[in-house]
Amino acid sequence: MNARVEIPKDVVAKFCRRHQIRRLALLRDSLTNESDVDVLVEFAPDAKVGFFRLARIEEALSEVLDRPTHLMTFKSVERSPNPLFKEAIIDSTEIQYEQE
Repeated sequence: MNARVEIPKDVVAKFCRRHQIRRLALLRDSLTNESDVDVLVEFAPDAKVGFFRLARIEEALSEVLDRPTHLMTFKSVERSPNPLFKEAIIDSTEIQYEQE
């Protein structure tokens, strides 16, 4: 069995606050040593996040976690026309940060 990767909560919280992320979740299947990290985020309503900023955030998160990271938004998954995809992704997440 693959060892589970532990993500430091304080580091994630600081990263989320800096990038206006209200909620950050990891997909359970990406928490092993051999894989990249698949991440879902929800931004604050007033955050201005375009494609280039999203790419920079993904790159910064890869550096913070010291692993390749793939970033998606909850909004993009929730808008998927494929209900099986949407359910599979949402059901396999572990919330790591949620703004109070």
